Amino acid sequence: MRIQETMDLYDKLQILTDAAKYDVACTSSGADRKGDGTGMGSCERAGICHSFSADGRCISLLKILFTNECIYDCKYCINRRTNDVPRASFTPDEVCTLTMEFYRRNYIEGLFLSSGVLVSPDYTMELLYATLYKLRRECNFQGYIHVKAIPGASRELVERLGFLADRMSVNLELPTADGLKALAPHKTRKKILEPMRLVQTRTAQNKQEIQVYRGAPRFVPAGQSTQMIIGATPETDYQIIQVAQSLYQKFDLKRVFYSAFVHVNEDSALPARTGEGPPLLREHRLYQADWLLRYYHFQAEELLSEEDPNFNVLFDPKCNWALKNLNYFPVEINRAEYRMLLRVPGIGYKSASRIVKARRLGILKFEDLKKMGVVLKRALYFITCSGKMMYPTRMEEDYIARNLLETKEKLPVEVRNMGYRQMSMFDDVRFRENVML
Repeated sequence: MRIQETMDLYDKLQILTDAAKYDVACTSSGADRKGDGTGMGSCERAGICHSFSADGRCISLLKILFTNECIYDCKYCINRRTNDVPRASFTPDEVCTLTMEFYRRNYIEGLFLSSGVLVSPDYTMELLYATLYKLRRECNFQGYIHVKAIPGASRELVERLGFLADRMSVNLELPTADGLKALAPHKTRKKILEPMRLVQTRTAQNKQEIQVYRGAPRFVPAGQSTQMIIGATPETDYQIIQVAQSLYQKFDLKRVFYSAFVHVNEDSALPARTGEGPPLLREHRLYQADWLLRYYHFQAEELLSEEDPNFNVLFDPKCNWALKNLNYFPVEINRAEYRMLLRVPGIGYKSASRIVKARRLGILKFEDLKKMGVVLKRALYFITCSGKMMYPTRMEEDYIARNLLETKEKLPVEVRNMGYRQMSMFDDVRFRENVML
């Protein structure tokens, strides 16, 4: 099989950006590598991400597939082998041209490169390596690059690619091995986890090498992430967050991404169409729970159980935990430990840190908490200041739940509208005539 070279580059771009829209594992870099002044681009910690940087700026990556050709026939994938869809493949030179020209026009600040499996995992990884090598060494691009590793590719290719990329990810695809067997029989959990383990091990070794020799090349400095599809198989939320927790603990992942199942294929093995669209509210709750696992010191077993395996659609996971565990509340703001403050609805990890620092200087009052970023309309049911609650409150689950429902949790626009649309950075750009200089 040969890469298509006769198709117009813009037509390829249209096909391969659209084909990449279901891959949500595109995130902030987490890297602090700066340009050395001789090349183009940089990769500062607050500078590159898919949606928003740490200082709130909106940042764009060129998000493409190298090819949507694929030897696999995953039942949930629009690019599966048996689908009759337009096919295209870039060449390494074309990806480099697009990245450099888009960067010069200030359309993007980095590259997110994934791919279908063309011919074989090794063949595809060699093409990805050739692309990144040319981009880094010949084009001297020093901006952020996130690349997908192909399960089944050789360890040597994964390692070589890791020295050129800032972040690498391997898609878990589905939460359990049973789900993978049912919907992606050509893939195995073992082949997916092998490159994850390699990235973890090689990253640890690289940190030691850098300590000995500061000029040593860095291996995947922004870490690794993964993605799993939610709703295509019958796993519960409890099973999903247990898998995520295990991945964080065993593979040192930076992020686990959850992608609501989008019905793009007709197949008897897939869930029947319901007319309700992708399970975006469920995806939203899983992201909230994931945040609790990573930053709020919760364990999966505290949030859900086998008897209560799915998240409450009415309340976010932390609020739901608080309602089920009222024996821990109310919490005295001026004495509670930091980790207990984190468990109060309406108190984030930044405001909890501010509380701990500020109370060293004096007694805190409710008006002080509001200035620190505490959402009092949620927190007031669970805290006291100097032994007093903000308003007379009955510590009863039904009473507090009714009042919390009136605050109307602000859900993301996509969840409120229950629609699905992949935004394109070309929506408002007249690009066709300027794609090549």
